[in-house]
Amino acid sequence: MLINAAYAQVPGASPGGSDFMLQLLPLLLIFAVFYFLLIRPQQKKARAHKEMLVNLKRGDRVLTGGGFFGVITKVDGDDSLMVELAPGMRVKVARNTIADVVARGEPVERGKKVDEKDGDKGTDSGKGADSGPSDGPSDTEKKAAT
Repeated sequence: MLINAAYAQVPGASPGGSDFMLQLLPLLLIFAVFYFLLIRPQQKKARAHKEMLVNLKRGDRVLTGGGFFGVITKVDGDDSLMVELAPGMRVKVARNTIADVVARGEPVERGKKVDEKDGDKGTDSGKGADSGPSDGPSDTEKKAAT
């Protein structure tokens, strides 16, 4: 039986010419599919995120990487921002931890504070559908009602 297998091989076959290209073809096709379906869209997404980070400005309502919604109150140079998470509660965050801009704010005049009491129409006061449940009126709303 072992002798029959030896006769099945062709002695005059070319030494690897077209066989090598046929073996390489599936590998090249797999690489092309990975490039167009995975690598290229990820590069586009990273480029768009980088552009979004460069265009952050005061008054924008943002979502941080930790899941906090806030309003940018101050841009501290190239790598940090001051974000107001709640009235009177400001935190300094790294610019690259901003995950998304929820709403673009109107340009704020220089020297004017972003404050909910002033009726700033460029920021959401936390009463939108994405702000979560509310426990009732805030302290500032109670003071304004009296």
